[in-house]
Amino acid sequence: MAKIKVCGLTRLDQVQELISLNTDFLGFIFYEKSPRYVLDHLDLEEISKIRHHGKVGVFVNETVERIIEISEKADLNFIQLHGDESEDFIVKLKQKINPEIKIIQVIRIGNQPPNELQKSINQNLSIINYFLFDTDSKAFGGTGKQFDWNILNTMEIPLPYLLSGGISEKNIENIKHLKQKPFALDINSRFETEPGNKDISKIKRFIS
Repeated sequence: MAKIKVCGLTRLDQVQELISLNTDFLGFIFYEKSPRYVLDHLDLEEISKIRHHGKVGVFVNETVERIIEISEKADLNFIQLHGDESEDFIVKLKQKINPEIKIIQVIRIGNQPPNELQKSINQNLSIINYFLFDTDSKAFGGTGKQFDWNILNTMEIPLPYLLSGGISEKNIENIKHLKQKPFALDINSRFETEPGNKDISKIKRFIS
């Protein structure tokens, strides 16, 4: 069974409900242009008080200093880099963050040829812990659109990965066609009534 990450959380009551459902990862978006920007709803101290081992901070082209500040004040366990962060950037970040914090590098899949995607995968293997494959978009995720999962079967994926991009109850069965299965599923917009407001009953059905 794949683990579950619910991303784009903005409400403490829903966070507590997801914890009671044994949700493996809780995603908080620290990208100001996102409709799920968490700091419009919660402050860093409130996030730090959430008792959970899988708190993920999602960042898009943020500065190293700001990522470190937020990760420390919010007591994050994972940093998800969802922008165009370079290898040098990730190295610098890795050197400065708490060594217990794991790094998830997002690879956004659009119309790139498989060899270009493979190059992206092979680039930072020694400095990251997980990949996350998502549908490419100007909004940097949260679109509810699915990329062609079959492209993952054309590549060597040497680290565990999270699968994102329009995952729903309708397409989940297609995961069985993947040669290398995701270690976690990242769900977001298909399980909302509006951006940041999760449909907990729908998530509960999906998890069960």
